[in-house]
Amino acid sequence: MTDVTTPPIHALRSNKKHKSAPFLPMSRIEMKQLGWNACDIILVTGDAYIDHPSFGMALIGRLLEDQGFKVGIISQPDWHSAEDFKALGKPRLFFGVSAGNMDSMVNHYTADRKPRSDDAYTAAGVAGKRPDRAVAVYAQRCREAYPGTDIMVGGIEASLRRIAQYDYWSEKVRQSALVYSKADMLLFGNAERALVEVAHRAAAGERLADIRDVRGTSFMAPYGWLPEGWSEMDSSTVDVPGRIDSHINPYIDTTQATEAACDSAAAPDAPKTIRIVSREERLAARRAERAKTVIRIPAYEAVAYDPVLYAHASRTLHLESNPGNARALVQTHGERDVWMNPPPIPLTTPEMDYVYGLNYARNPHPVYEGANIPAWEMIRFSVNIMRGCFGGCTFCSITEHEGRIIQSRSEASILGEIEEIRDKTEGFTGHISDLGGPTANMYRLTCKDEKIEASCRRLSCVYPDICENMNTDHGPLIQLYRKARTLPGVKRLTIGSGVRYDLAVRSPEYVKELVTHHVSGYLKIAPEHTEQGTLSKMMKPGIGSYYRFKELFERYSKQAGKKQYLIPYFIAAHPGTSDEDMLNLALWIKDNGFRPDQVQTFTPTPMALATTMWHTGRNPLKKLARSSEKVDAVRDPARRRLHKAFLRFHDPKNWPTIRNALEDMGRADLIGNGPQHLVPPWGAEDKPGFGSSSPRQSPAGSPRRATSHVRSHGQTPNKKPAGARHTSKPAGRPPKSGKR
Repeated sequence: MTDVTTPPIHALRSNKKHKSAPFLPMSRIEMKQLGWNACDIILVTGDAYIDHPSFGMALIGRLLEDQGFKVGIISQPDWHSAEDFKALGKPRLFFGVSAGNMDSMVNHYTADRKPRSDDAYTAAGVAGKRPDRAVAVYAQRCREAYPGTDIMVGGIEASLRRIAQYDYWSEKVRQSALVYSKADMLLFGNAERALVEVAHRAAAGERLADIRDVRGTSFMAPYGWLPEGWSEMDSSTVDVPGRIDSHINPYIDTTQATEAACDSAAAPDAPKTIRIVSREERLAARRAERAKTVIRIPAYEAVAYDPVLYAHASRTLHLESNPGNARALVQTHGERDVWMNPPPIPLTTPEMDYVYGLNYARNPHPVYEGANIPAWEMIRFSVNIMRGCFGGCTFCSITEHEGRIIQSRSEASILGEIEEIRDKTEGFTGHISDLGGPTANMYRLTCKDEKIEASCRRLSCVYPDICENMNTDHGPLIQLYRKARTLPGVKRLTIGSGVRYDLAVRSPEYVKELVTHHVSGYLKIAPEHTEQGTLSKMMKPGIGSYYRFKELFERYSKQAGKKQYLIPYFIAAHPGTSDEDMLNLALWIKDNGFRPDQVQTFTPTPMALATTMWHTGRNPLKKLARSSEKVDAVRDPARRRLHKAFLRFHDPKNWPTIRNALEDMGRADLIGNGPQHLVPPWGAEDKPGFGSSSPRQSPAGSPRRATSHVRSHGQTPNKKPAGARHTSKPAGRPPKSGKR
């Protein structure tokens, strides 16, 4: 999707260009070496500073630098006072604050709210280098350091908290991050375009709080404030007696919706002059009206105590997420309104190439003296080829943050980065560890018609089935793989990102290319579950797609003479999952010979639709009413532990829990020592050595992969966001032939 009225971001450069810094300065000494007396913009981040486009502050910093601004970075400051926030002096324009590539709460706590012992985005993996809810804390310290200085917040933590949202860690609905951080502006989504425009306007003398017309920004305004020529649509209640306008079906496009609205717009109670108006005129008029309409969603004070209104606000926000037709939203907090402009227009391919082709040092800042930074080690030899995801999985935050429209780099840009890795990255041995992004195989997949894309209101392009308007041609990706692996110096290229297998089966040639050349023994895929009731709450395809992909995977592995295995991801305790569903999943896992490792239960992250289900017990995928469908939220800790135990039925520690559950469920027939049983009888774990040499032990070399990390702006590429999805990490075992 493009907007001809929006100039490309690389066309907005200032004439006041200065020499690119080896690293963006983190101290006054470095500023002096660059000849700077002050920074124009200071970026504050909860991550270690690694000057690489996979890390948000580096990407944003280099972008602003190329636009002519002097940019400094304050990395992981001591937040207990304002002293560290004075390290670079007062910024001439504003502070830009981010928690880092990960949501700080996901970074700090497990799905069971237990503190984590490490932090992948910190030197030596040390935990505790950032505060809880880092965006708010950092913003407050910036304000203390230099009162009156403008403050902008952004990144994944702020983006997913732009409206009132349920907070799993405090078990309450919290205000918009804009309110509790007391920032002047919040940027959400892919913010490069908004950031560049706002920075130039700030340089021209505008204050951030006065800039209210930029897409992808949120700001505070007096209650009821409207721009000139705008109107407000009240969507703050449900089940109002009398005539109401029905909610638009998300699976019809805006042209159909506009026609329906035009046909029903005339009031029946007054005579009117008849004028013949063409269909095109009516649609144009409605589009113009829509572009200047703001939707008022239920206030913070309402959603904090009313689950139905919370679910309604969540549904409305997700329906207004397509940049081609989304309207502005407003939500009252106390005596003021939080305004959210429509989402940003996605970057074009030339813009993506520009952002990823800036002058990155491609190494951690020297201040870390070569210390190991786990996230850097994970991605140093991988390349991010695209952004966004049109899957719309309800438990995932990728869509809320990066959008449903795929933004892809050009082939030349990607190949150029591989050559940079080869020539500049210390320790490169010829192995490119990934070409991917949120998924491995959505590169250059788009809607077949820009007009259809701009008017679509579907929450997913692939659920319940792949949209007939979706182009699923994997040809460009196949061509990219072939060129990349033949570059001089590249000995091996593997795909580390998860493959969306329901798309892959549309291109057997892609599966063959992938399996033959780019799998290192194991391939990650994500069925998430096997039971249709649960899958419908996830907006995931049925298990039949998995079997089709498995058949292709095994066929082409055999043709290539390779022994390769699939590693499926599963989610425990997802909303809408019954105990019977988890039992059936456990039996399926057993039948297929898998032994899941490092399993996590579902973690409700801000703004996700599945979080809405978990908090409210309602289904926001359908129109909301007081009588709406109820969803089993699996909130009870004992049930959450049981669901997790079912996924690790092979672990003796879980046998007592599973046995008790099976007896309560009337399925004691699954307790025993035979191949048809799920767990052994009581007392089996007391036998010496029992379980340590189980014949169903995972094969030697089975991976023990840690939970993936958050991707936001240029975040750890090709890995699923920890704040976005919380899945099991099975250690794949060669599948058995036949059924149990």
